[in-house]
Amino acid sequence: MVRVSVELTPFGPFSLDAANSRLFRDGVEIEIRPQALRVLQVLVQNSGRHVTYDQMIQDAWNCTLVSKHTVAVTVGEVKKILSEFGPWISYRSRLGYCLEAPNADDLVRQGWHCWNRGTREGFEKALCHFQRAARESNDPRAFEGASLCYMMMGTCGMRPAAEMYDGFLQAHLRAVALSGLTPDLRADRAQGLFVFEHKMTEAEADLLQALREKSKWAPVHIRLAMLYASTGRLDEALEQVEEVRAIDPLWVQLPSTEVFVRFFRRELDAALAAARDSLELHPYLPLSRALYAQALEFSGDLEEALKQYRMATVICPDLPWLRALEAICLVNGGRRVEASSIFQQLQELRTTEYVDAYFQALLLYALGRKDEAFLELERAADEHSAALFVIDVDPRVDPLRADPRFGPIRDRMFRDSALTAPA
Repeated sequence: MVRVSVELTPFGPFSLDAANSRLFRDGVEIEIRPQALRVLQVLVQNSGRHVTYDQMIQDAWNCTLVSKHTVAVTVGEVKKILSEFGPWISYRSRLGYCLEAPNADDLVRQGWHCWNRGTREGFEKALCHFQRAARESNDPRAFEGASLCYMMMGTCGMRPAAEMYDGFLQAHLRAVALSGLTPDLRADRAQGLFVFEHKMTEAEADLLQALREKSKWAPVHIRLAMLYASTGRLDEALEQVEEVRAIDPLWVQLPSTEVFVRFFRRELDAALAAARDSLELHPYLPLSRALYAQALEFSGDLEEALKQYRMATVICPDLPWLRALEAICLVNGGRRVEASSIFQQLQELRTTEYVDAYFQALLLYALGRKDEAFLELERAADEHSAALFVIDVDPRVDPLRADPRFGPIRDRMFRDSALTAPA
């Protein structure tokens, strides 16, 4: 790769080094004829404004008269060199030529606006905005946003985990290459390590380093709480929850994280209290409502749990595993026919959409179809289901652990993590 001069003018993925008559795209030099480069320089210097024929003759041809046809041909040459970004250059009769590179800031803001919906549709729209910003500006913020779209769709079971993690890694590496390994990007990498690769020791080291670089940072404490809870370090997980409460008691993920931790600690009354707080503050977050439903179900309030599962599905219909949890709740309430119907619907949905095998395994086990349940658990391992990172502490998995088939599957999932199953 050619080293780019520091005396350059960036526009989109391009950089113009006027002093040395060079053009780069993503740091790689592009061959361009000197006269075409001078035309491009004039357009870049007047970005957003029209350049008339007379101004082009004066600035790009040093007042040497050439025909309008020659100018048009040279501009066409520039557009061809810019490849898919050639349409940035337009022409209007009597006004002249104009180069307008889209504003990456607007695209990045639109991306985060869509991302905050918390639905698959929102993440996919956000990804489109971030990818466009990345193509047009080479902005590290765009790659970081894209990486987190992949992360959320994989973590939430909206799309196949392995596919989403691959997308995350590609976008994340590009963001790091452009801006360095910032604390934010280090923490994102850590989440991928423990959720998708089950490399808990490496993930914890990254999170602790991020915290040293950016102290009193709530998102890192949230991720540490999730990591500690999933590895059975439940007291440390609760300490991280309290750290977040001290930093910002209104932090959006605080109540749902506390429910997550309390549920794994089997502290159902505390989990219910935290879940109610979560819904009061953030009634439209499907994860908070699903966690509330689980706490209700394990507390014995099956009817209210069903209501909450169904409301969560209405809020976010892109999460098939919510239907699986609803069906398990129906089984626990003696409504096996309705539960079996939901299972069949999910199996049919699987022909066109991703359905997380982890939750299908739990549903099959609840229905008494134990052999099929363990086949689904094998499938979850093969597909690298994001839900597997909590398999050691998830109360929903308790009935499966005594079966001799469970241990080998579980150990295969964590064979690279140096994490042993809790006693």
